[in-house]
Amino acid sequence: MQIFLDTANIDQIREAAGLGIISGVTTNPSLVARETTSDYEAVTKKICSIVSGPVSVEVLAEDAEAMIKEARVKAAWAPNVNIKIPMTAEGLKATSVLSKEDIKINMTLCFSANQALLAALAGATYASIFIGRLDDAGHDGMQVVEDTMMILANYPELDAQLIAASIRNPMHVTRAALAGVDVATVPYAVLMQMMRHPLTDIGIKRFLADWKSVSKK
Repeated sequence: MQIFLDTANIDQIREAAGLGIISGVTTNPSLVARETTSDYEAVTKKICSIVSGPVSVEVLAEDAEAMIKEARVKAAWAPNVNIKIPMTAEGLKATSVLSKEDIKINMTLCFSANQALLAALAGATYASIFIGRLDDAGHDGMQVVEDTMMILANYPELDAQLIAASIRNPMHVTRAALAGVDVATVPYAVLMQMMRHPLTDIGIKRFLADWKSVSKK
């Protein structure tokens, strides 16, 4: 499974990229708005200079024609830009056109296996299922992910990869990996949690203490 970082924070992206464990980045207007600049193009180009893998950039238009126009502009920002398009009827129309132009689409805001299936049929490169938001609404987000993986496995001619999005904790990542999900896009805080374990810290302290006691002899 690949790990994408879900942020527009340049410092976080640099640090995660330096660890050699992330394969891409997902952004959206809300994440960009949290940073010091509102220049989506500048932020995207900076991210793409740090990460060579897919960088998802979201369109803001709502009708298919405007989505297509906006997507073409944003896809030209960098070779590794992917376009995030919301799961709507207009989004499906736009995806079916853009995918034929070799523009990679990350169909976002999917909340059901049916939506992810339609994204794949429209030619999306990725379909993002929002686990945390499903859980918040009283649904089992991971069950939706597992159902979707089973459906897509039945149809190898569909090339769409599944992204586990709206990740809230490391267990979401573990369960996504167990389900065979292609990508988990995680916030920086969750990525840091994934690396840590109290027993690791205890073990390091013990090894160092033992070494110091030996070296004094």
